Amino acid sequence: MGNIAPYAVSLLIRFIYGVMQILTKVAFNQGTSTSVLVFYRHVVATILLVPIAFAIERKTAPRLSYRVCVKLFVHALYGLSASINISSIGLNYASATSASAVLNLLPVLTFFLALMLGMESLKLKRFHGIVKVSGIVLCAVGVTVLALYQGPELKSFIHHPLFHHISRVDAHPSRNWILGILLQSLATAMFALWTVLQGPVLEEYPSMLLNTTIQVVFATVQSFFTALVMERDFSRWKLRLDVGLVAIIYCGIVVSAFVNYLQIWVIDKSGPVFLSMTVPLTLVITAILSLLIGEAVTLGSVISGALMVGGLYNVLWGKRIEQVATSKQGGRGENAACFDLEEQERAAPVLATQDSIKTVPDMKELKL
Repeated sequence: MGNIAPYAVSLLIRFIYGVMQILTKVAFNQGTSTSVLVFYRHVVATILLVPIAFAIERKTAPRLSYRVCVKLFVHALYGLSASINISSIGLNYASATSASAVLNLLPVLTFFLALMLGMESLKLKRFHGIVKVSGIVLCAVGVTVLALYQGPELKSFIHHPLFHHISRVDAHPSRNWILGILLQSLATAMFALWTVLQGPVLEEYPSMLLNTTIQVVFATVQSFFTALVMERDFSRWKLRLDVGLVAIIYCGIVVSAFVNYLQIWVIDKSGPVFLSMTVPLTLVITAILSLLIGEAVTLGSVISGALMVGGLYNVLWGKRIEQVATSKQGGRGENAACFDLEEQERAAPVLATQDSIKTVPDMKELKL
């Protein structure tokens, strides 16, 4: 059971994300304001997280300096507030399946940004370096296909959609579709940068619960002012018993709080690379749910998603090859050092056995 649990939890995480894409898309189709939904989503997450953080961390919480507050404010601004608002606008212009397809860029963009910041390595003369680059190229081709080619709509076998105002392919003009894909890609890049920079922030302020809670509180304030600027019609701020309210509660509680804990649990049990390998399941689940409710699923989304999934696995494969090669080099280096010491003491070579070769720990895996 212990070996099956990470797989089951990972599947649950991807299912939750797939439902999120569908719910928010349907809410936008039925008239819910994107910026207002994001604001209320953060409000719900704040109401949930603040009491929990206060109860758990009130006695052991590290001191919060002005410098850390500024960093958390900035990280919340681009990582939780701006990125989610931009992603929501992109989802409003495109489709739920396209949003899930773009999500496959997250691990690759995280690796690319870590590479630019010197946290990862890329040796183009080695096989693993070529594999990584091919993965990045595949992802770029996938985004291009997704933006420029919608293709025919895949027919659903559900003739009576669960929701009204379901989007069809002809509801997404070409210009709006391209803009939606670009916005979703920009939001994914911003969140990837937020993911990469969480490591240094956690080193400076190690409380993960308070770190997350404070950023969510800042994001709530930022999203409020964003909604004030983008939505001047205050009648659209009213909460009603509709899909918009369900999406707000679902995103605030299930996604912002529950999924974060599940992801940390999976990373602790199986590592971040294992979690990143399950990202393509979100596309599959979203496409299935979209067909079930009559949401538009285009051939272009499926093809581009397959290209981005291939790119993701190429990058992960390249990292794995690099880790194995580094471990073997470390083992040979340590064995060579032992050989030199023995030779100096006995003036005779000593044959190495398999037991005498120790591998160094794996390189730090890709953070998500």
